[in-house]
Amino acid sequence: MATTAPTGSPPSQPSLTHPPPPRKLTTVKAIARLSSIPSIYTFPKQPYHEPVSDTKEPIPTIDFSLLASSHPDERSETIREFGKACRDWGFFMVTNHGVPERMMKAIIEACREFFELPEEEKRGISIFNESVDEILCWRDYVKIFQHPEFHSPNKPPSFREIALEYSKRVRLVAREIIRGISESLGLEKDYIDETLNLKNGLQLIAANLYPPCLRPELAMGLPPHSDHGILTLLIQNQIGGLQVQHKGKWVNIDPIPNSFLANIGDHIEILSNGKYKSVLHRAVVNNRDVRISIAVPHGPALDAIVSPASKLICDPETTVPTRPKIELLQNPPAYGAMKYKEYLELQQGTMLNGKSCLERIRKGV
Repeated sequence: MATTAPTGSPPSQPSLTHPPPPRKLTTVKAIARLSSIPSIYTFPKQPYHEPVSDTKEPIPTIDFSLLASSHPDERSETIREFGKACRDWGFFMVTNHGVPERMMKAIIEACREFFELPEEEKRGISIFNESVDEILCWRDYVKIFQHPEFHSPNKPPSFREIALEYSKRVRLVAREIIRGISESLGLEKDYIDETLNLKNGLQLIAANLYPPCLRPELAMGLPPHSDHGILTLLIQNQIGGLQVQHKGKWVNIDPIPNSFLANIGDHIEILSNGKYKSVLHRAVVNNRDVRISIAVPHGPALDAIVSPASKLICDPETTVPTRPKIELLQNPPAYGAMKYKEYLELQQGTMLNGKSCLERIRKGV
């Protein structure tokens, strides 16, 4: 598995332990010009190519502006919608979030310009590739730290200014959504924010380029996986490719223009003691168009210890039995406590494969 440190990595970031691969890596953008697909990019049929569901069940869509409504009933209904979306899907679209459309288009264009830089210049700014069982994914990508310390490539010239403003605006939206999720769990509004020290929480920009592929049925942009952290907000150009697993089937996601695609991460699953589950999602490719997506994951502070919220568990070993014994047995902590930085290190030592990292800290596994 080829992994490179994000641009401008702060000293406190998790160490990366993967050795460099015994082959010269190049960008998929360059490989896409070839007349055939190298075998290193060919995925086996299973489990990565299950058929897509034709479900008519609507994808949850939440009006962000109602969180600030002066009508208590509207805000309460929005909180309930967050809870239902997290419980049933782990995924939802966010509209009326206040981030200007021009800013969303500008960050996509800045990332496009980055990927169009000469290959040697991109490699110097930590261009990524990723593998699953030594098969490479059909994408080029870069991850850049945005918070608590801001870092940015120097090229293209417009990138730094756009990324700084965009990351600030998106972080405000994310923290407000997280407050809504906290309330939907029956916790205090700022419980997640304060317990996981989101003031110093980790925020990244992960920009992805998926070039056209001659044989898209053989390749995979990203195989099924869940995200670490609390919440990821994603935008894309107008080209589809994101699929979410819902009720055991894959669903194509066609976002509303100027909306965020939001998914909860592994650390909401841990904190909620499994009431809300991080969602498996994947990226498929096509043979016609370039797809660009920009994901902005938000996580706890690196030194924050994440465990199930005490109000959501009843541990017979530590809790005074003021509740019926049957309830104590139904809600023991399902996950062990772990520092967020240690979880990232664990993930980086694990092949990209579903929710295998989260399963490793599940109690009883």
